[in-house]
Amino acid sequence: MDVTQRRELARRALDGYVSGPAAPILAMERALAKVGDAVTVVLVEGPSDQIALETAAVGRGRDLEAERAVIVPIGGAHAIGRFLAGLGPPDTRVRLAGLCDLHEEEIFRRAMVANNVGSPRTRVDMERLGFYVCVKDLEDELIRAVGAPGVEALFDSQGDLGSFRSLQSQPVWRGREPEAQMRRFLSSGSRRKLRYARLLVEAAIGRDALPRPLDALLSAVGRG
Repeated sequence: MDVTQRRELARRALDGYVSGPAAPILAMERALAKVGDAVTVVLVEGPSDQIALETAAVGRGRDLEAERAVIVPIGGAHAIGRFLAGLGPPDTRVRLAGLCDLHEEEIFRRAMVANNVGSPRTRVDMERLGFYVCVKDLEDELIRAVGAPGVEALFDSQGDLGSFRSLQSQPVWRGREPEAQMRRFLSSGSRRKLRYARLLVEAAIGRDALPRPLDALLSAVGRG
């Protein structure tokens, strides 16, 4: 398979999503249009988290649409309070769940308390309420799940290994841990981040190594 064919596979892996500055807004608008009929609303920071969870659900044989579970990318952790407030008083809300990165854990926790989504003081408390934390972030979770050699193989299959090698040769990244280099590479383009959210989740499921925050969140969403 040549590089052109590999890049076409990469493009098709992201069908239905756009890249660039408009991607988060469009993803949010599509999800919000479904909230009115939802039984469960899952609040995540951005489109890559949404794609990862939707891909994980498919890999687990779940149909989130049939379950009336909607994953809403909120456009960054600092928007969590506004979204929780917009979902109405606690006694009228749909069931809630969420996912955030380690550095945004406290932002989510404070917003939950302020908007009467329980009274979580710890990460364990948050998990009891259906909110989970990625350590350090989604990309780090997925890289550890797939393993550095597996991620490199995936880059190669998508025609991206040469670009990754170029990043590794840059003075600022030369000699750094491969996992740190991979995180930087995945975050260096919005389309790349979205595309690999799906591909890495598929690879993790193939290894039966779906990261715990994704797996646990899906289980929480599946509880009646």
